[in-house]
Amino acid sequence: MRHREQTDTGAPDRAGSLRILPTMGAGDGTPPRGLDFASQDCLGLSTHPEIVEAAAETLRRFGVRSVCSAAESGDTNLSVALERRIADFLQMEEAMLCPTGRSAGHAVIRGLVRPSDHVVIDEAVRGGLREATEAATRHLQPFRHLDAEHCGSLIRAIRARDSRTGILVVTESLSPLDSGTPDLAALRSLCDECGATLLVDVAQDLGCLGEDGRGHLGLQDMLGRADLVTGNFSKSFASNGGFVAARTRAVTAYLRAREAAETALSPIQIAVILKAFTIIDEAEGRERRARLMRNVLTLRAALREQGLEVYGEPSATVSVKIGSADLADCVGRRLAELGLLAEIVVSPEADEAARLRLHVTAGHSEADTARAAACLAEVLERARGDLAVPARRPALRAA
Repeated sequence: MRHREQTDTGAPDRAGSLRILPTMGAGDGTPPRGLDFASQDCLGLSTHPEIVEAAAETLRRFGVRSVCSAAESGDTNLSVALERRIADFLQMEEAMLCPTGRSAGHAVIRGLVRPSDHVVIDEAVRGGLREATEAATRHLQPFRHLDAEHCGSLIRAIRARDSRTGILVVTESLSPLDSGTPDLAALRSLCDECGATLLVDVAQDLGCLGEDGRGHLGLQDMLGRADLVTGNFSKSFASNGGFVAARTRAVTAYLRAREAAETALSPIQIAVILKAFTIIDEAEGRERRARLMRNVLTLRAALREQGLEVYGEPSATVSVKIGSADLADCVGRRLAELGLLAEIVVSPEADEAARLRLHVTAGHSEADTARAAACLAEVLERARGDLAVPARRPALRAA
């Protein structure tokens, strides 16, 4: 089930506030204070005692490893265990580790897509997936964001012209742009109809959404049904790193041969991720996800009470409409003054498309979310006032 937009006011808030981060001073001699909604440690596992102990024990056992390729790393047992854990978690046949989520996208797309193949990609997908696609083929066709029907029309048109060429459909289980999620079953059906391959990136929701932590793949009953899954560990698993999971072992075997020189994850990173998987899969993981979602729903409700527009599905990233790029610039300056740490995104391709993203964690409190909503409303009011006053330019004088 997807989460409904309501808050449980009777549930006790067992999460303490996040640490207060220093920002710009207020100018009155008081220590500068700030509230962090920019960090992306969704479940708060980066400081978990078991995570810290797993890292320390691995450090004592293996020492600090120098950077080397996966083939030269000298220890495969931890890597094999983590790859097996990822594959089982996603109900895929096999998984392959990559140094980052971006490199995972590059490995699978540039490894499998030939210059003559077509890639049909959600127009909101950015970063490594889009870059890899542009490098792999000239036959790139974006479909309207989350629009399975438009995606289907593009695939059918390609297949009508060419019955043999490869077609890769690329989407994200949760869009970082607006917290929207596609109809994955509809995309699967279209791919089956036209002989296309479905790639789903799960970087935004794996581990932190759904009762079992499987994100929208689990919520939409799509575990094991995508042909390829890519993702990273930075949001929920307390470490850098990425992966490719496939329904066919031959795919990962081929990619391993191509990516043999890729930098390996360190034993410390792998041990941390394995321990994070254990916590995420246990009762504590469910309790942390429940706290996170309670904070998300509370923040979204508080923002709407302030008259602000909130995008998409409830997720760890709450996207708020800002408007123009000029207004976003003013908001950015005002945020620092009031001590709210958040992320501003401005799309160069559309007017009035600027938005502010608040990254919620299980460690925020109800007071934190209320303060963030009030602060953002005040920031927007001040920023609009800034734009309403014409900028005073110094008069030019002739020498």
